[in-house]
Parts: sequence; C-alpha cells; structure tokens
Amino acid sequence: MNPTAFDIVVVALVALVILTIALGVRTIPQGYNYTVERFGRYSRTLGAGLGLIVPYIERIGHKVNVMEQVLDIPSQEAITKDNAGVRIDAAAFYQVLDAARACYEVSHLGQALMVLTMTNIRTVVGSMDLDQLLSHRDEINERLLRVMDAAASPWGVKVTRIEIRDILPPADIAGAMNRQMKAEREKRAAVLEAEGQRQAEILKAEGQKQSQILAAEGRKEAALRDAEARERLAQAEANATAMVSEAISRGDIQAANFLIAERYTDALKAMASAPNSKVVIVPIEAAALAGTVGGIAQLTKAVFGEDAAASRRAGSVPAAGRSVEG
Repeated sequence: MNPTAFDIVVVALVALVILTIALGVRTIPQGYNYTVERFGRYSRTLGAGLGLIVPYIERIGHKVNVMEQVLDIPSQEAITKDNAGVRIDAAAFYQVLDAARACYEVSHLGQALMVLTMTNIRTVVGSMDLDQLLSHRDEINERLLRVMDAAASPWGVKVTRIEIRDILPPADIAGAMNRQMKAEREKRAAVLEAEGQRQAEILKAEGQKQSQILAAEGRKEAALRDAEARERLAQAEANATAMVSEAISRGDIQAANFLIAERYTDALKAMASAPNSKVVIVPIEAAALAGTVGGIAQLTKAVFGEDAAASRRAGSVPAAGRSVEG
C-alpha cells in the first residue's frame, strides 16, 4: 500500500512537533547555569533543573560552571624591594556569581584571571623586602585576595582564596640564609648553655649559703647551751659559797677549814693534770701531807658526814715523796 500525500504530511508534522519539543526543553545539571540568547542577544539565565526555551527563536549561549574552581598560576620571576630575584608560584580559587556578566563582560575568563593574578603578584612582591616576603606569606595572600576580588567583581566573579605555594630565592641567597640560621641556632645553644651554668652556680651558692647558715645556727645553739651550763655551774658555786659563808657567820670554823682544804686539793689536782708538766714534785713533808689529808677527811666528815669523807679519801692525792706523772 503506497502512502498518500496526507500520510506524509502527518508524519512530517509529528516529527516537527517532536523536534520542536526537543529543542525547547533543556535539562541543566547541578552546579551549572545556562545563558539563553534570543536572536543572538542575551535574554535570561537558566538555573539547575528543567528549563524551557522558545525553539528556533532562542538558543543556549554559554554553559557556565558556577562551582568554586581553582586556577593554577604558573611559576614566574619577581624582583623584591631590595632587588632580590625570587621565583614564586600560586593558586587562585574563584567562583562565578553572575553567569551573564562572566560570559559577556570578559572574554576568556580563566586567562584574564591568570594574567591579573600574575601582575598583582609582581606588584606585591616588588613592595616588600626579601625577609618580609619570606616571613609574611599570609600578608601576601591577604593583599592579593583584596586586589583580585576588587578587580574581578565587575565580571561577576568572586575570588575566594589566593595561596602562595612556594617562594624560591636565588641559590647564593639561600646559602647565606642557611648560614645565618645555623649561626642563630648556635647562638641560642650557647646562650642556653651559659644560662644553665649560671643556674647551676646559683644553686651551688645557695646550697653553700644554707650549709653555712645551718652550721652557724649549730654553733649558736652549742654556745647557748655552754653558757647555760656555765651559768648553772656558777649558780651552784655561788650557792655553795653562800652556804659556807652562812656557816662561818654562825661561828662554824670547820666550814672555813673545809673550804680551804677543798681549794688546796683542787690546786694539787690541777698541777698533776697540767699538760705542760710530766713530773710534779710536791714540796712538803710526807707526814705533813698525810696530816693534811687526814685533816681534810675529818673536816669533810664533820661537815658532810661519813659518806662524803669516804668519797673525799678515794679522790685524795698520792703519798708524799712520790712523783706524780701527768
């Protein structure tokens, strides 16, 4: 059966309708915006999801990525304020906020951002010394971000971050910096060692001081105890003298004789125990010495009783005519 002209027209119309519908429906993925042009002029922007355009009159102009993107800035030479050449490279992060302006306000957005970033890097590096450049990388990033964001704002682009990845000074400057760093560390080590020795000497001196203080306190305590002992001995001697004086005042002559005999005996004992004398000759007759010792014993017995006399005889001097060796 041959198709008629009507059948051909119907099939053509159906195909045209299907093609029209296909041309008028657009599916935009997440993270992208499509610009719509009507007769070659920007009309509107389609967001993510299902979008409709007028077939044969409108078309999709640009497919714009509105996610945050990274732009690799190639390594380049730059001169610092103190005329030191450095090689520097960076990375820029940006995001398209207005797809229409990013497409129709600038041509080749990525290339424009790269050239702008390289130019501003040279400007910032040229305004800083080498030491400042190496030690203030955060300040460089902040200055570059501020300048780049202001420059890219008319393009509907937001520059989110700029990171300096590496700064390489010349080899001779790098060697000088390494020697300087080594000298600085050796200096700190010497200072720490000297500080340690100083602390050790201070602690040693403090220990000696405490030792001397404790020794002085010991000597002070010993002197106080010696003085107390001498005071008690003197008090006892004074009490004995007072008792003898009281006995003499009552007319007791034996008490006076006892005191004289005691002093006599003490004098003999001191002569016998003197370190400078090895032999002592007693210049009295044996009978007189015996009588003296006997008299002392009688006095002691009379004054203090039988037990005191026995004790006095036990500690008496040796017989007359013998030598006493020290």
